Amino acid sequence: MAETNLMSAASALTTKQLQQKLSSEKKSEHPVLLLFEIPSTRVVENQLSKYVVYEVVVMLSGSFDSRRVSVERRYSDFLRLQRLLLQEFDSALEDVSPPPKLLSGNFCAAVLLQRRLSLQDYLAKLFSTRCVRRSPLFAAFFTDAEQRGALVLLRGGQFSPALRQLEDVLALQCMCCRISCSAGRVPPSACQRSVPWLSVTATCSSIRRRWMRLRGRCLLPGAAACGATGQRCCAS
Repeated sequence: MAETNLMSAASALTTKQLQQKLSSEKKSEHPVLLLFEIPSTRVVENQLSKYVVYEVVVMLSGSFDSRRVSVERRYSDFLRLQRLLLQEFDSALEDVSPPPKLLSGNFCAAVLLQRRLSLQDYLAKLFSTRCVRRSPLFAAFFTDAEQRGALVLLRGGQFSPALRQLEDVLALQCMCCRISCSAGRVPPSACQRSVPWLSVTATCSSIRRRWMRLRGRCLLPGAAACGATGQRCCAS
């Protein structure tokens, strides 16, 4: 009887120590977060319109991945994102909204600075809302335009810039997937089997193979300028 009580006490002590160790390790872990920065703007002007484009930089914190991926978005893109999110998560976004639209002074340096900071804060608040950061709509805001742009480049035979653009899309999808995995939403293997992941990865692989074939042809004599690589390749 005494031996049984001793074994039970030892077992309880071991369980308590394990719980304390797990709790300590959990506290020491740094959560993986998406960070957003809008470091610059540029004004685009043509015959029909004039508007501001914002550079949005996305990066991961709490990991060893230090890659920064930047995309460009207009103010109207932020408004569209807000509209789509409100349709799905109305009550969750009562206190989250982009800065209001301005009727004048849109291109003033001081106004652009304030607008950059406000949009940066808006993205951070969206990310802090659990249902939003797990939504495909949030991830699509950073990738859809680039995917469409890469498709246009592919149709025009510009494989090198298309590949760079798709690799950025893949990196952004990886970042968003890391967030879902760290939150326990889906296992990492499921992310890598998702349709967007597989389609972009397959497209990148296909472009690389075609690009390498084109570069191999550049070694042939009597070559002409290659529109895809900027090098010289066979004209036939």
